[in-house]
Amino acid sequence: MKDTFVSSQVENAAEVFLGRAAAATPAAPAVRDRTGVWTYAELDAAARGFAQRLAELGIRPGDRVLARTGSTRAFLAMLYGTWRHGAVFVPISPAMRTFHLTAVLADSEPALIVTTAAEREGAEGHPWPAGARVVVADEVDLTPSGPIDTRPAPPVPDDRLALLIYTSGSTAAPKAVACPHAPVAFAARAIAARLGYENGDVVLTAVPLSFDYGLYQALLSALAGAELLLSDADEHARLLGYAREHGATIVPLVPSLGEILVKLTARDQRPTKIRMFTNTGAALNAPLIATLRERFPGARIVPMFGTTECKRITILEPDGDVAKPGSVGPALPGTEVLVLDDDGRPLAPHEIGEIAARGPHVMAGYWRAPEQTAQRFRVADDGTLTLHTGDYGWLDADGHLYFQGRRDDLFKRRGLRMSAIEIEAAALDVDGVHAAALLVPEDDRDMVLFVVGELTVEQVIERLTQRLEQAKVPELIHVLRELPLTNNGKTDRKQLKSYLREGSLDRR
Repeated sequence: MKDTFVSSQVENAAEVFLGRAAAATPAAPAVRDRTGVWTYAELDAAARGFAQRLAELGIRPGDRVLARTGSTRAFLAMLYGTWRHGAVFVPISPAMRTFHLTAVLADSEPALIVTTAAEREGAEGHPWPAGARVVVADEVDLTPSGPIDTRPAPPVPDDRLALLIYTSGSTAAPKAVACPHAPVAFAARAIAARLGYENGDVVLTAVPLSFDYGLYQALLSALAGAELLLSDADEHARLLGYAREHGATIVPLVPSLGEILVKLTARDQRPTKIRMFTNTGAALNAPLIATLRERFPGARIVPMFGTTECKRITILEPDGDVAKPGSVGPALPGTEVLVLDDDGRPLAPHEIGEIAARGPHVMAGYWRAPEQTAQRFRVADDGTLTLHTGDYGWLDADGHLYFQGRRDDLFKRRGLRMSAIEIEAAALDVDGVHAAALLVPEDDRDMVLFVVGELTVEQVIERLTQRLEQAKVPELIHVLRELPLTNNGKTDRKQLKSYLREGSLDRR
């Protein structure tokens, strides 16, 4: 990725989101965490203060600023301040282990690392790279020194990166999606056009801000002049009360958060103001969706599908799953979703192939990984850029997408083609099964189904036989107390494989 100045410039993302919101509604609440609230004017001042700190520390435009902190107001000030300064923001989960963090630090080469006091002193054993400044988030002065510079954030070169978003994927080392200012702004605006956040909304974000699903909630809130309500992972037990106390109206969900909210409503059934649940990352299953509708009357469900490489691909209309079960919606405005065969040719409706996307939301590729970039970001002879996601699905005649899984989730068994999602959905249709995850067959073993619920293995097999062809019924099933989750709330399939290797499933 280049950091050189070129003649073509684009609007700085700090101005697209925070700058305009602060000018339009300076006194409106912008972001609230467990310790307090900032208006848009206060958040803007804090962001400008952080931009000043970056200049004082000698951070240059194009340098990387790595933030490894929780979901706080200061995180947003650092995000916007980094953009205002022309540097690149690198959000990293505090839960990332040393093994992966070491690779991320070497790959991103941050000029500044913002972290906790314990980590700065090396209490976690992190090998901070030579030459990088390491500062403690709570000690960073966000107060502008002297009069506030009220000028708009200056434009940036059109290839200047706004974000490096690290994803673990299926490889040992995380890789970074390089996100320039213009695609970030387009993606957020296109999502906003479909979701319709309003200036009176309060967006409860318990998804980590280091996860792009959480991070973009800040951008969507700023576009609407809404309030962002932040909650960290260690505060989930109080999530429902927090939502009621501050009048949350929109809640982005992954399945684990949905399950938590449902459990909390069993103890406290008072009404809330929640009008919309959005979902991406990992799909909500049908029983959970039904329970959410029952426990939160009037709240509409919005399934979505996306990938960090272009942020979002499709969004279903609110409650559209009632008419189109399993659909994740049509393409974003101004973009295109395709389903391609192995030769890259578009398939007819209802034929399963690789999901691809085209449009201004496609990011710039993978940071310092030209071979991986060439595999996924392919340029046609006419110059059209197509993102090949590695995910598989099909389109109906109306252009609605139906997700079927990764290539590795599709397999043949006893001569019959099947998918992990299909088998998991059948398991979740069984009364008494609350969660399910399938490991597809590998060279040394058959497929393995893990379920959470009150049933015995024999009962699960019996009920699956009533729902699936015999070849699709797993012979290896384990009942767990809960499924292991990644930091982003997805099922941790690597941990499930570890359970099998350890031979200790009876204790899980």
